Amino acid sequence: MKTYNGIERLPRNYSLFNDEYEYTMGGAYLLNGKKDEEAVFDVFFRKIPNQGGYAVMAGLDKIIPFIENLKFTERELDYFRRAGYKEEVIEYFRNFKFTGTITAIPDGTPVFPNEPLLTVHAPIIEAQLLETCILSIINGAMEHATGARRIIEATPRNVPVMEFGSRRADGCEAGVDASIYGIMAGCAGTSNSLVANMLNIKALGTMAHSFVESFDNELEAFKTFAEIYPDNCILLVDTFDTLRSGIPNAIKTFEYMKEKGLPLDKIGIRIDSGDLTYLSREARKMLVNAGFPQAKIVLSNGLNAKSIKGLIDTGAEFDSLGVGDNISKPEGRMGCVYKEVAINKNGIWIPKIKLSEDEVKIVNPDFKTLYRAYDKDTGFAICDVMKRKGEALKAEDMIVVSPANYLKKKKISNFLLVEMQKPIFVNGKCVYEDPTIFEKQAYCEAEMKRIYPEVRREEMPQNYHVSATESYVKFKNEMIENAKRISLR
Repeated sequence: MKTYNGIERLPRNYSLFNDEYEYTMGGAYLLNGKKDEEAVFDVFFRKIPNQGGYAVMAGLDKIIPFIENLKFTERELDYFRRAGYKEEVIEYFRNFKFTGTITAIPDGTPVFPNEPLLTVHAPIIEAQLLETCILSIINGAMEHATGARRIIEATPRNVPVMEFGSRRADGCEAGVDASIYGIMAGCAGTSNSLVANMLNIKALGTMAHSFVESFDNELEAFKTFAEIYPDNCILLVDTFDTLRSGIPNAIKTFEYMKEKGLPLDKIGIRIDSGDLTYLSREARKMLVNAGFPQAKIVLSNGLNAKSIKGLIDTGAEFDSLGVGDNISKPEGRMGCVYKEVAINKNGIWIPKIKLSEDEVKIVNPDFKTLYRAYDKDTGFAICDVMKRKGEALKAEDMIVVSPANYLKKKKISNFLLVEMQKPIFVNGKCVYEDPTIFEKQAYCEAEMKRIYPEVRREEMPQNYHVSATESYVKFKNEMIENAKRISLR
């Protein structure tokens, strides 16, 4: 079986995973003789969730098999018959195959608002039929990856973060995705055994409160666990009373292990409730005084980037973190959209723009190329720069302008330009070798280090500049004025 992201995924037919208007528009294009007109659609988001400074690209590992397996079998065709579609439209769907070109920013890349994450260039019906599924995939994947990365950024580099969120996810597939994209964004591992098996790693985890409650007393539960799992003896100490019962019984268990000659290099405790700062500091004192300074302290319980920063600021003691809710069900939503930006009529490319009273919703029109400018001396990303396809770029000093406000401009120099999007499909054929999840993890870590700390910080991050060439912004403003004049006729 073919693997995606280093993971075996069953091929799925999501051909009907669409909003109905995609098919009605497709039928109208076909019956109106427009089926061969080429169009360009961009996927982008307008706002970073939860006032963050960045998002993380994700989802190509699911988009690729979706497109490769996109077809209409008799079961789907029967739906169109029942829905009253014309036979000519049904026959088109019977023979459907994606023949277009897709370019995208690689998974694991830090990305920013209003820049093209993924671009579809295809006959207009084909491009239209991809919309709902691509948005569903990319929105979910980026929410998991971005939520996880914000937690990674808030955590000291020597502290592993374990993804524990499967049970909080909205369904099994979302739980799998949370684990996969959490690891991609930097988590040390997952509690999800299905994903661990997919990735050929060992799942992480120890016990729940129910294990402790099922014994006559806490000490008996701890000793039983220690005897069976001495190489992974992390004891959950907050079932009854953390400081007066849990930690004293954990210490007694470690002493019992010492008497039995059991290994003591992988012992520790987990605290999952209460004042984590106070309890962890007191726990560390008790463990050190008892002669077990090597015992690890794991903290969990609804942690997010802000609460982790609070733990650090108040002097909490911990060696690793278990994070679930805010990876599997992150607080913010990506809100990616799929907008037409150009169409080819009779061999001539015509740029398209969507206007809005809300400035942020005005689309950046036309077939574009996106670059990231890196400072040659420091290696940090200075800004992202959009231009029209075919427009020349200066390799030295350059004026870059905000696409939303021509007055916001700056000069950049001593930079290296790197094109952001990579070819994924060319003429319907996948040409992209999707990296493994651990390759993506290493790539994400490296790329995040190239973003200024001021942009990565959790509180009041600096805005990263998504810019364009002066020529592009002038062209966009002319399009806006022309569209306004036409609408007022």
